[in-house]
Amino acid sequence: MMHGLEDNFGQTPSQTVGPYFAYGLAAAQYGYDFNQPYDSVVALRHAQGERIRLEGRVLDGDGVAVSDALVEIWQVDGDGAYPRNAEDALNSGFRGIGRSGTGTDAQLRYSFDTVKPGAQSADEAPHIDMIVTMRGLLLHVFTRVYFDDETQANAGDAILNAVPLERRHTLIARRVQKGNEVTYQFDVHMQGADETVFFDL
Repeated sequence: MMHGLEDNFGQTPSQTVGPYFAYGLAAAQYGYDFNQPYDSVVALRHAQGERIRLEGRVLDGDGVAVSDALVEIWQVDGDGAYPRNAEDALNSGFRGIGRSGTGTDAQLRYSFDTVKPGAQSADEAPHIDMIVTMRGLLLHVFTRVYFDDETQANAGDAILNAVPLERRHTLIARRVQKGNEVTYQFDVHMQGADETVFFDL
């Protein structure tokens, strides 16, 4: 009698992009002792610029928070520049890249400690580029995070203006200030009536 391969090797996972990110992309957050180049701290203590926290949830089509999403961000510093190399990032305290999973927070939020980005050009508003990976996605998705207190700059942003007016709010983070601490809240809606705008890159 012939046995299937599963008898020798066990069941194999389906070919999606998650939830294996925890091992290699957010190892320390999930308690694994692996080296990783980036985590949720994008700007170290000596980085220049307005200190902010970006946080939110990744929500499925029913509005339920996803527990195994990985959020990655890329951004410029307060002067609108990326680190030129690893030495520049070390000296400036600004890394430019961050990764955060949603599975270790009680409210299933991702969060980043960073600085508010500057504008990279006259026709571009301050923003953070975001990639979302989670179980069930065959490919990760791309979006952008703009800021609700940058009304004038947002009005002149070419990418934001290419988005239908009724959907632009899905790209805007909300500023919440408690004392000296500034948090921008940005939930990612994967599906549904309020689905976040994703870009085809």
